[in-house]
Amino acid sequence: MHPSEELKTMDTAVKLTEKFLEADLSRGALVLAIGGGITTDIAGFAASMYKRGIRWAAFPTTLLAQVDAAIGGKTGVNLHGYKNMLGAFHMPEFTFLTSSVLETLPEKELRCGLAEMLKTFLIGDADAYKKCIAGGITNDLIFRAASIKADIVCRDPLEHGERAVLNLGHTFGHAIEHCSKGAIAHGEAVGMGIILAARLSEGLGLAQKGLAARLQEDFQRVGLETSCPYGIDELTAAMKKDKKDGKFVLLKGIGQPVITTVKEDDLRKYTE
Repeated sequence: MHPSEELKTMDTAVKLTEKFLEADLSRGALVLAIGGGITTDIAGFAASMYKRGIRWAAFPTTLLAQVDAAIGGKTGVNLHGYKNMLGAFHMPEFTFLTSSVLETLPEKELRCGLAEMLKTFLIGDADAYKKCIAGGITNDLIFRAASIKADIVCRDPLEHGERAVLNLGHTFGHAIEHCSKGAIAHGEAVGMGIILAARLSEGLGLAQKGLAARLQEDFQRVGLETSCPYGIDELTAAMKKDKKDGKFVLLKGIGQPVITTVKEDDLRKYTE
């Protein structure tokens, strides 16, 4: 079975727990999830449900999973096409990172991971952001992105505060994914969502004029698509189902995230 957003469902997670039962896994068992973010999300969620929670660990094999999805214990599945509507915080025993498994990744997968790397640097390390735009993906930058997320998660494991900044670009991004019915991958959608968030940041007076244009130029330079193909009406309808309840992560500047609730009128005014 090839992992896909369409298969990232409760039915798949339950089928996995049935495999655990057939294998007679005990409460002391360790489930090892080897694959990308979809695999680690489903496997971690299944482990959280089986016998009220058994151990699991992640061996992420995509760039996106290494810098984001496989770190932090957010596990879950989609519901009726809406991202991660069912899930649990279930921390892995460990997450093993090695860049050697990335050597055969398709270019599209690398771009998706790059978008998440840039997101992490935009909220947490302005110098690393500049290095990534100038020099692309390096081992040092992969581990820097992973460590930034791990540090945030350690300070706020259940997303009661600071951890929410990791959602930069995701409120828009999840809506874009939903509207595309799978045609636009998660990382691609997040990249587009970050540009929309930057425009909104400028419109609300949080960021100086020019931030969105700079980010758009940077993203295009490293091969990321920046133009959202959907109108604000379509996006707004999808965002109303989002589990972030109207919260947006915006930017005062590079390395300066802010979490805020945005009125629908402002959303339309500054992103159309």
